[in-house]
Amino acid sequence: MAKGFRAPSGGQSGMLQQFQRLQQQMAEVQQQLAEETVTATAGGGAVKVTMTGDQKCKAVEIAPELLKEADAEMLQDLVLAAVSLALDQSRALAAERLGPLTGGLPI
Repeated sequence: MAKGFRAPSGGQSGMLQQFQRLQQQMAEVQQQLAEETVTATAGGGAVKVTMTGDQKCKAVEIAPELLKEADAEMLQDLVLAAVSLALDQSRALAAERLGPLTGGLPI
């Protein structure tokens, strides 16, 4: 240690306690994110994707009338668009919830 340096009162044990509280808060927020969902649609609602805040796909719904008239390529594009939007929304939700805890650090 540098000559004349004094650790602040509370020292390392105080920092450790803060770190442990932060870990606990992050775990709680991550658990909440696993339970929250976002839903995105494509094709005017013909394809709907529901995803959790921890980026797990929970449901994909395709309107039956779309299956009667859609070609495979169009259906693939709509599913891809809805999944991408749901992922974006899920990531935004996670950033919103975890941002205050991480101080803007990427997680």
